[in-house]
Amino acid sequence: MSASVSPAPLAIDAITDADVEKVVALWQRCGLTRPWNDPHADIALARRRDNSTVLIGRDAGAIVATVMVGHDGHRGWVYYVAVDPDGRKRGHGRVMMAAAEDWLRAAEISKLQLLVRRENAQANAFYQSLGFEESTSVMFQKWLDGRETTPSS
Repeated sequence: MSASVSPAPLAIDAITDADVEKVVALWQRCGLTRPWNDPHADIALARRRDNSTVLIGRDAGAIVATVMVGHDGHRGWVYYVAVDPDGRKRGHGRVMMAAAEDWLRAAEISKLQLLVRRENAQANAFYQSLGFEESTSVMFQKWLDGRETTPSS
């Protein structure tokens, strides 16, 4: 009978300048980028203040997972939850979400929210498995830079 070997835990830390291009490439491989959202600008904005960051999960030094996490002083939010397609089903998504929750708890934020496209059944099932519930709230949006609303923005 062979012993089961569990994977080494991810090393988690905040994104650095040297990580940006690798993170954007990961987000693109995971299908998280959209033409109307510049991932470089999103990373820069998240790094600009103390109320947000991008956390990186590394396995043997390679970036294999990310989560952008932040708060408005009342509610926490996560975006760009990504796990390298070649490394899925190893618990990395759960580890990254736990890291985001810990980051928010350290900031004394007690509620976490996130947005998932309705048609993304896999992501919906993942978040439900972590104890998230569908909200009864309706989301409204408005672009403040004058552009037209995109169909799936």
